[in-house]
Amino acid sequence: MATENLSLRCLVVDDDPLAIQLVRNCIQNTPFLDFAGSAEDAIQAGEFLRHTTIDLLLLDIEMPLMSGLELLRTLQVRPMVILITSNPNYAVEAFEEDVVDYLVKPISYGRFMKAAQKAREVWEINQGAGVAGSGLSGVPPSEADFTFVKIDSRLVKIPFAEVLYIEALGDYVHLVTEQKKHIVYATMKAVASRFPETLFMRVHRSFIVNVARITAIEDNAVLIGGRVVPIGQTFLRDVLKRINQY
Repeated sequence: MATENLSLRCLVVDDDPLAIQLVRNCIQNTPFLDFAGSAEDAIQAGEFLRHTTIDLLLLDIEMPLMSGLELLRTLQVRPMVILITSNPNYAVEAFEEDVVDYLVKPISYGRFMKAAQKAREVWEINQGAGVAGSGLSGVPPSEADFTFVKIDSRLVKIPFAEVLYIEALGDYVHLVTEQKKHIVYATMKAVASRFPETLFMRVHRSFIVNVARITAIEDNAVLIGGRVVPIGQTFLRDVLKRINQY
């Protein structure tokens, strides 16, 4: 799909019909978005997603029976997501789900447009050199010792052996080598899919490390390249098991 003819198919999910209409109006006034349908609860939305391909999900969080966040966790194949809520206290939990953006009601068209432009940028990055949904581009990890990262308008070759660790920071991911820090606009999930698990290990929600570059592990942290990287409690057991295999 050429970016100049881009039309992202959107599903709006909200238990408030007026909120659906507002978001629908925003979509219809945005040239690169296409309104594909709506649902008034998470169950109806889940059924819609099982039968229809969607590029962008505009999802309310607080709904009866099942919240928007609970719906996300049930999806095996997830489109890009913009979360919408009247409660700003969900921000941290929302971004842990690798969403594109987080809108707080009442929504202005200007703020909506900013979120929509983020979604367009993520879509374009994900296309890369024709590898949809990866956030990165290049030869599959199983067939090469490198990948390509899209930085600005260039595809930059990144040898796996040179990467010390990968860190998620907001809407960006930092690929850190001994010589340089590459800043990539992509989700951690997209980056992880391009770096082979035989070489790299997730040690924290925000960190993936190159196992071969670890110099020590102490106090629930990894020492790598002179940097102390924390080990998340949910990852600690798997990290120690992996290390003990060597």
